[in-house]
Amino acid sequence: MKHRNSHFAVGYWSRIRNGRALPDQADVDPRVLKRLLPFVFLLDARPDGSFVYRLAGTALCERFGGELRGRHFLGHWDADSRARLTALLHQALARKLPATFISVGATDDCRMIETETVLMPLTFGGDARRFLGVAQIMSDVGSLAGRPITFERLVSSKIVREDDAPFATASVATNWRAHPRAPHLKLVAANDDIACPPHDGTGKSLAR
Repeated sequence: MKHRNSHFAVGYWSRIRNGRALPDQADVDPRVLKRLLPFVFLLDARPDGSFVYRLAGTALCERFGGELRGRHFLGHWDADSRARLTALLHQALARKLPATFISVGATDDCRMIETETVLMPLTFGGDARRFLGVAQIMSDVGSLAGRPITFERLVSSKIVREDDAPFATASVATNWRAHPRAPHLKLVAANDDIACPPHDGTGKSLAR
């Protein structure tokens, strides 16, 4: 995990377990997470295997252009990322451990940001079927120019333990395939920054 808020959230999750495998949603005190609340969300794990927002902070709703409650968490991801994240979240529930991942989100006009997300399983009604999540932008949010994210791609992911040692690690994605909302995106990492100039398929930049 890179962002200090991710470390804080996982540390808090660990403390409120009080010796149990998982904390319960009732154990979460919003006052402790006050400074993170705009970036906090809850996910329900549905019987059909899907994950749906139960609630989300204001910063996240603004980032995705509207209220997230009731929306499918993986609805705007590409097929490969959806499959990998679905497996990761089910693994986190089964192992009762947090999951963390890095993603790149894009607007319709290919403006991009990098985000780190941590998802920590909770019990609710006696069952492990909910996640407490925190999503932090790792790059300059100003690059979005107020436009909503409409497409997201998984870059890397892992299941984490209390000491932040990886339990299982997914390799960095290298196959950034075309998407109708973000055609011919090319992921370039340099000095910890993410750049993704759109192309017209011939190698010529579409940047204005």
